[in-house]
Amino acid sequence: MSRIAVIGGTGYAGSHIVREAVSRGHTVVSVARSVPSDRVDGATYLEGTLLDVPTLVAQLEGVDVVVSSVAARGDMLGQLRPAMAELVAALPADVRVGVIGGAGGSLAAPGGPRLIDTEGFADEYKPEAAEAIGILEDLQAGTGAHDWFYVHPAGGFGEWAPGERTGSYRDGGDVLVVGEDGQSFISGPDLAVAVVDEIEEPKHSRERFAVGY
Repeated sequence: MSRIAVIGGTGYAGSHIVREAVSRGHTVVSVARSVPSDRVDGATYLEGTLLDVPTLVAQLEGVDVVVSSVAARGDMLGQLRPAMAELVAALPADVRVGVIGGAGGSLAAPGGPRLIDTEGFADEYKPEAAEAIGILEDLQAGTGAHDWFYVHPAGGFGEWAPGERTGSYRDGGDVLVVGEDGQSFISGPDLAVAVVDEIEEPKHSRERFAVGY
């Protein structure tokens, strides 16, 4: 079993990852700006933030995997990318890093444009998507010893469409996963299944992958 830290572990994606990892017997630390009243039994909750990387790194001592599920919204917009770069540089080389990005950086079709560059991508989501893409680009350009993986959720992923846990999903590589109905969707619980599967049986060393149904 692994010792997993989830940064943003009280948010939508993070809380599902915490719950799934605990259910599989992993030791899980959830790090967020505040400790929630509704907690997953078996998880440890700590107050911490990516805006204070030195303190955060001290809190993460001894973990095997660090997963960031923090979105570039609110005061994190413009600060998340440099904070992630600082965190990766500060972590011990044997700690694997996972990032929950956005759908915007996945390709709309094999060899095709990124979703963010397609005509239908809403302008209001572009700043957040661009920052998430920047984090991916920093990981891809890095020459350090860290192993990492980066997840593109489906386009319809979010707390507004929670869905159920089915235990299944499709891996699209760098291409957005779209169902036969033309919709791109994955539930919060099944995104967590994909993330913990990757932690338990790595298939994407220093790679990104898209998930959906």
